[in-house]
Amino acid sequence: MKQIESYRHKKILVLGLAKSGVSASVLLHKLGAFVTVNDQKPLSDNPEAQGLLEQGIKVICGEHPIELLDEGFELIVKNPGIPYKNPMVIAAIDKGIPVITEVELAYQISEAPFIGITGTNGKTTTTTLIYEMLKSGNKQPLIAGNIGTVASGVAEEATRENTIVIELSSFQLMGIQTFNPKIAIVTNIYDAHLDYHGSKEDYMKAKASITKNQTEHECLIINADQEETMAIASHSKAKIIPFSTKKDLKDGACLKDGWLCFNQEPIMEIKNIALPGVHNLENILSAVSAAKLSGVANEAIQEVLSTFTGVRHRLQYVDEVLGRRFYNDSKATNILATIKALTAFETPVILLAGGLDRGNEFDELIPYLKNVKALISFGQTAPKIERVGMEAGIKNFRRVDNVDKAVPAAFEYSEPGDVILLSPACASWDQYKTFEVRGDIFIEAVHKLK
Repeated sequence: MKQIESYRHKKILVLGLAKSGVSASVLLHKLGAFVTVNDQKPLSDNPEAQGLLEQGIKVICGEHPIELLDEGFELIVKNPGIPYKNPMVIAAIDKGIPVITEVELAYQISEAPFIGITGTNGKTTTTTLIYEMLKSGNKQPLIAGNIGTVASGVAEEATRENTIVIELSSFQLMGIQTFNPKIAIVTNIYDAHLDYHGSKEDYMKAKASITKNQTEHECLIINADQEETMAIASHSKAKIIPFSTKKDLKDGACLKDGWLCFNQEPIMEIKNIALPGVHNLENILSAVSAAKLSGVANEAIQEVLSTFTGVRHRLQYVDEVLGRRFYNDSKATNILATIKALTAFETPVILLAGGLDRGNEFDELIPYLKNVKALISFGQTAPKIERVGMEAGIKNFRRVDNVDKAVPAAFEYSEPGDVILLSPACASWDQYKTFEVRGDIFIEAVHKLK
């Protein structure tokens, strides 16, 4: 860790806790800052805040009092989940107080370079693939960010011999100032988080922040099949490395004659890739690009791609029971993700879907339900999903109370050779705290069935 002096004796407010807020608070305290933590959760129900209090860090809990900003803070480190329309954040910006996220702090202290991955879909799979490829190639990678390990905590332990592979959300990227990855990746851009950003243009601007500090000495790996991502590339100063599943590229990564290729060099036959789904070829091409730019040998890349079957809750192969293959895609919290999951299989599918009702309909799913032989629905959106299933010509339906009951119900409609797929197309919050909880219940139900 770099022993930077820029925060010593500075008054800094950490706004919102969770993992990133705790890590930022402890780190800033070590760096000599006068840290105040403000979290909305009451102190009595807030073990994280209690732990910080025991370390001598000032803690204010239970509300976000705007008058707190009168105490002369020089910087705010904001939890990414707190929107910029929050009154506390608005007031801070009006006062001219800089607002950053914990990722910026991690970059400032890190001795290791970063490979940063963002996009609407595929971030976690791409991040994990790159990490595994670098590890297989003996490059000493560390993994961080939105994937579950806090960036500043990882950066504290990183050395010049490491590379930090970091998944980045648009929320995190809005709070960077100097963050500059040696390799940046934008997987794709679709409409998402518009309730947070307000418009697709602002969402794209947030994603484009990943390359705003890059120069010709860094690389931007970009999806060449999308106008939105290429628009980001057009404003970048970095060296552009395109990838495409549709075009034959002279430079960059593409598919050609049944092979994955990088800069026209054949890397691996597509038929030998273990990870299912056409959409995952985008993730694989971007990961291969990052690995090759990092000096990873083809043999190490091949080893990973021939064995890697998916990230937990993202089209994850769970098990086979009497000839039926079960896949957990609980992370499919929107329609596009479920469409991508459905297109991954050519065999008959029993689809488990439903969840939080955000007011939208699901008609976009209809063309992709032709291979679905039975639909098991649950949650608030069950009636809406059943309606589009009927319009798609599905004959078999069952509405159940929850995911646990959906698994045996799906098995009743299945035959050997079928795929039983949890891909809800909805957030989990009507019944489950997180999509991870929902996916774990599905996995447990499959094991009980077996």
